[in-house]
Amino acid sequence: MSDVLLRAVEQSSLRDDLPEVQVGDIVRVYFRIVEGNRERVQPFQGTVIRVSGGGVNRSMTVRRIASHGIGVERTFPLHSPRLEKIEILRHSKVRRAKLYYLRERRGKKARLKQRYETKKSS
Repeated sequence: MSDVLLRAVEQSSLRDDLPEVQVGDIVRVYFRIVEGNRERVQPFQGTVIRVSGGGVNRSMTVRRIASHGIGVERTFPLHSPRLEKIEILRHSKVRRAKLYYLRERRGKKARLKQRYETKKSS
């Protein structure tokens, strides 16, 4: 009986206003940050290298290169109320579920090929 109740509570906290994010996408994530008594929205732009979990526990890891070539990774829970919005800037063609190999690559070797959406003619 408690399993049904737990599933109902989880269902109510799932978000349906976010786009479908895939590994290899270049995204801009707007995340609400609390600093003392102030609250602000901070964008974080990078490549999605991992999507994991399911249901309420679904999360994605975004990697970007900060100043002086230092890689920064951040994990965002997708159904968090602090997540403002996600903009998908570009889709990339990938053949892996997790892009951990990008951690060792620098510069042009870390680039991914762009995937173009084909329009279906009807």
